[in-house]
Amino acid sequence: MGRLPAHTLIGTDSPGAEASWVVGITWWSAVVGGFQMSFVIAVPETIAAAATDLADLGSTIAGANAAAAANTTSLLAAGADEISAAIAALFGAHGRAYQAASAEAAAFHGRFVQALTTGGGAYAAAEAAAVTPLLNSINAPVLAATGRPLIGNGANGAPGTGANGGDAGWLIGNGGAGGSGAKGANGGAGGPGGAAGLFGNGGAGGAGGTATANNGIGGAGGAGGSAMLFGAGGAGGAGGAATSLVGGIGGTGGTGGNAGMLAGAAGAGGAGGFSFSTAGGAGGAGGAGGLFTTGGVGGAGGQGHTGGAGGAGGAGGLFGAGGMGGAGGFGDHGTLGTGGAGGDGGGGGLFGAGGDGGAGGSS
Repeated sequence: MGRLPAHTLIGTDSPGAEASWVVGITWWSAVVGGFQMSFVIAVPETIAAAATDLADLGSTIAGANAAAAANTTSLLAAGADEISAAIAALFGAHGRAYQAASAEAAAFHGRFVQALTTGGGAYAAAEAAAVTPLLNSINAPVLAATGRPLIGNGANGAPGTGANGGDAGWLIGNGGAGGSGAKGANGGAGGPGGAAGLFGNGGAGGAGGTATANNGIGGAGGAGGSAMLFGAGGAGGAGGAATSLVGGIGGTGGTGGNAGMLAGAAGAGGAGGFSFSTAGGAGGAGGAGGLFTTGGVGGAGGQGHTGGAGGAGGAGGLFGAGGMGGAGGFGDHGTLGTGGAGGDGGGGGLFGAGGDGGAGGSS
């Protein structure tokens, strides 16, 4: 038997005059071995974009109709005679009939857009429901054997816990962000970001917690997660502040994550924490670059009576330049303060230049 022609499926029946959902898709039908087989393809993102465009079109037409209503529905007669009055009444009636028809068309258009939006959402929900069991069946044996799934993003650490960001799946996925450190007498350390998969970015390190007690030390920022093959390293977390007016040192920024071996940027080091009265925290070192990429920029030193030292730039890959060192922290209290030292530039690879050192902090 021959192949049947293509058809366009625009909806399904519902109690009203319109379809309960309308989907702009193509339906190919073929007869194979005496049985008709139908193939339906729907792209929820495309459907949603089409619904937005149609809604904008409807608004434009409605605005034009409203602007034309005054000049087309209440026409003045050209003269005082009966013929002029009859002509004006005739054209006014035509204008009012057009406005009535336009109102019905606008109502239908609104229902059409709503149906299209609903249909796209239904397809997206069905797609997600179908993918989840399939993904679980793929990940389960790998997770049981290695502690990491094959595909998927790592979970973020909860704020205020300093929890580690979850590692991504071995094949594809981004590492989760580390949780921020807890606020306390001494700030809690931020959690490290999770490692990326073969294709994916490392998670950002969590910020260190704030130190509130006299002579307290802000929490250290968590290290950024490293990429594996294609992806960027996560940024190091910022060091926690020391907010007491008596003593207190800002936390050290976290180290940036390493770049993927073949592609992706190295993570920047986290900034050092601020101190009201003593020393700002040192910036974290930048992550190492991949085979062809530059090392990450070192984190800036934290502000304090003595500014924190900038973090060192990350080492460049075989063909990459070293990362730039972080700027030294600002030393406050005018002439009594001391700016922090700039960080060292990262070493270049075999065929790459070394990174510039960071600027020293002012006071």
